[in-house]
Amino acid sequence: MNYLAHIFLSGKNREIQIGNFVGDAVKGRAYDDYPPAFREGILLHRAIDDYTDHHPLVKEAVSLSREEFGRYAGVLTDIYFDHFLAVGFREYAGRSLRSFALGFYGGLVLNYRHLPERFKGFLWHFILTNRLVRYASVPGIRRSLEIMVEYKHLGVDPERAIRFLEENRGRLKDLFERFLPDVREMCREKLAEGLNY
Repeated sequence: MNYLAHIFLSGKNREIQIGNFVGDAVKGRAYDDYPPAFREGILLHRAIDDYTDHHPLVKEAVSLSREEFGRYAGVLTDIYFDHFLAVGFREYAGRSLRSFALGFYGGLVLNYRHLPERFKGFLWHFILTNRLVRYASVPGIRRSLEIMVEYKHLGVDPERAIRFLEENRGRLKDLFERFLPDVREMCREKLAEGLNY
């Protein structure tokens, strides 16, 4: 799952959302350096990644694009799934994506001191380009891919990735819609029982 899904799956606690958002940048037991709710979000991020990597519906989605995109198939699946979440966000969340994103951006600014350096470096660009809302449009997905190619050295042609999305939209969306309730339930259970650290 990509940024939007990780935040969405964190429930309503802003610190858990932010911990989940920065989870990739916090390695090993470095989560010990964060306040409790941030730690919970970081550990939830890891639980989501592990659950997603082993789920048969996600594996099916990844295998769909593996022949064309090789080792980047998983990254693209994450982006495609964030796109479907963004497009149907009001249905899934009961509120608009725009209001959700604005609230989250505000939380990032208020908690700036807790962000890893890597995230501080691109925070303002992330907010000013309204990255979370842009996931709902094809041009927004294309721009996200271009940024990943430029800054993360993603070895994928964005136009090919968009073309693949459009050609396989129905099947990919079906896999996402069947997967989402499963990962939501897993996250609810983890948050209810508390993540161990």
